Amino acid sequence: ARTAARPERHNPRLLGKSYFQRKKNCPFTGPRARPIDYKDVKTLQRYVSPYGKIMPAHMTGVSAKAQRQLKIAIKRARMIGLMPFTDRETR
Repeated sequence: ARTAARPERHNPRLLGKSYFQRKKNCPFTGPRARPIDYKDVKTLQRYVSPYGKIMPAHMTGVSAKAQRQLKIAIKRARMIGLMPFTDRETR
């Protein structure tokens, strides 16, 4: 039988500086939150990637309920021509 102690395994992320991730707050919930409106294109553009995809909630910090409303508002703005479907030019 081996009696040698095994080396402890370390989590590579925690070896250096301590890792702290701040919880993202939803910008559409709270007392002074702005409403989600399909006519507010400047706000909607923040949640669309350069390729025209809607950004996922885990990246933007939007709550699940607000993400559903945001999706509907972006699609509505696209359908009536306020927002482009893609920002890239076709070649």
